[in-house]
Amino acid sequence: MSTYQWTPVIAAHAAMAGAALLVGAAVLARPKGTASHRALGWTWVVLMASVASISFAIRYNGFSWIHGLSVYTLFALAFGVMHARRRNIKAHRITMISIFVGALLITGLFTLLPQRLIGQAVWGALG
Repeated sequence: MSTYQWTPVIAAHAAMAGAALLVGAAVLARPKGTASHRALGWTWVVLMASVASISFAIRYNGFSWIHGLSVYTLFALAFGVMHARRRNIKAHRITMISIFVGALLITGLFTLLPQRLIGQAVWGALG
């Protein structure tokens, strides 16, 4: 059984992470350099910054390695935006894809472990 309980903070964190996953996938799938890419990209940056920031309010016995990932994510987002503004598209692409894969996909897979809240919800619903 998980040591966490669903709280408004955890629910908001999970909802924003889910939204960031969907918006991020849309950004990656759509043409780059367009107005919609920039609008969706900014939406994704705000969602990711919110997900990372709210994680600091979720603690069990203090901070963990996941909070280090949140700090990294906040800095990486700033660098990714900086790269885009400086027209260093290769660095921008690498930074943003790395955040998407590392902070959303890989970390998201860990939430599916049976002892985690989302894992309990998913595996419990599947029987």
